[in-house]
Amino acid sequence: MSAAATTAPRRAPWQGWVTLGARIILGVVLLIAGGLKIGNLEASVLAVRAYQLVPFELTRPLGYALPIVEIAVGLMLIAGVFTRVAALAGAGLMLAFIIGIASVWARGISIDCGCFGGGGAVEASLTQYPLEIARDVGLLACGLWAAWRPTAPWSIDTWLFAAPQPIPDHELETEDVR
Repeated sequence: MSAAATTAPRRAPWQGWVTLGARIILGVVLLIAGGLKIGNLEASVLAVRAYQLVPFELTRPLGYALPIVEIAVGLMLIAGVFTRVAALAGAGLMLAFIIGIASVWARGISIDCGCFGGGGAVEASLTQYPLEIARDVGLLACGLWAAWRPTAPWSIDTWLFAAPQPIPDHELETEDVR
């Protein structure tokens, strides 16, 4: 066996399955969230405005783009294509959502997060900020894990970027010995 084959890092088989689970969980949540918003982009714009975090002029482009980005990143994660990039994008979305929810909570603004459609002002008793932040922290962890360990079963990346397998030394001999 060649030296290169013996020095390659070995990963425990369970890590790939954890990555697959993390990819699917985050991907499905993003796909559902974007899918529920894509049919009513004006509601998505209003949800972005409710956070009062970005200038008014940016709320329309952001509200329109967010569902499309969520769907694209969700599909990439589910398919396992460019997993590290998609996982970092998903983790970035979750971090932005955590910051946004924590911000409105700290400022005493009562809104529905708009995470799965809807959004906008609600009565203070209807807010669920701790639960929403906890959910997004778990999804952030999924994204970070998948970015750290992107190799997983049932992934397009496996076919696109598979490392060439080392050729055993006995197959490298080309001389015909008679």
